[in-house]
Amino acid sequence: MQTIKSRVFGEIEVSEKQLIKFPDGILGFEFIREYYLLDIGDSPFYSLQAAGEAEIAFVLIQPETFMKDYRLSISNADMELLGLEQKEDLLDFAIVTVPENPADMTANLQGPLIVNRKTRIARQAISLNEEFCTKHPILAALQEKNRGGA
Repeated sequence: MQTIKSRVFGEIEVSEKQLIKFPDGILGFEFIREYYLLDIGDSPFYSLQAAGEAEIAFVLIQPETFMKDYRLSISNADMELLGLEQKEDLLDFAIVTVPENPADMTANLQGPLIVNRKTRIARQAISLNEEFCTKHPILAALQEKNRGGA
């Protein structure tokens, strides 16, 4: 265990198992290669805290949490770059944008973050699903999912 500084939580204890490495960084943050994946209480959201950069953190959500028929669609090259042997080893997240009115929050489904859960190596991929956009409304999709009984 070690202590890091986090924008969301202040000083927090983290374990090596929470460390995720992005060899190519994240779009716009290519200079940061290591992050810690942190739970945000009992919510469906996570914080992706940059290691050594307390002010840089992303809010994440797993798309299947709020979308009824979500299916990750990425290239085989992206899968190979992570060294994925089985689809079960893949975790995927969307970066959440939380505006002034949190009811208007959106998720970037066009640029999912994919993680090999065994090696904890990750990358930002490009979705092959043309229906997905960079500002997908989360609450509207969640209401649709709940109406569908899923």
